[in-house]
Amino acid sequence: MGIIRLKNIRTFSRHGCLPEETKIGSEYTVDLEVKADLCKASVSDELADTVDYVLLNRIVVNEMAIPSKLLETVAKRIVDRIFTELPQVSTITVSVSKVNPPLGGDVESVSVVLEEFRS
Repeated sequence: MGIIRLKNIRTFSRHGCLPEETKIGSEYTVDLEVKADLCKASVSDELADTVDYVLLNRIVVNEMAIPSKLLETVAKRIVDRIFTELPQVSTITVSVSKVNPPLGGDVESVSVVLEEFRS
């Protein structure tokens, strides 16, 4: 078993419950970790034998572009799509963070973390 991590994927997205959040938009970051059997790829040196991190990044960016009220919803869409498109992935941990959330205080970011296992 091996791990592929994408750290600090930055997007500008329009998530939130407040109308101005979806109009104005905000900065977000996503951290993604997937577990898969990487043994074959470590020997073959072939992209077809591993989890393509370019595709992982594309999935995150595409799902972050779809406005949602809750970060939980966005995170779940990312997980579901990875499991659908990459059958070799067994476990996913995704963290979706809103930078400078409108909380009425000095908060760097707020994050939602989901960890799911293929059933």
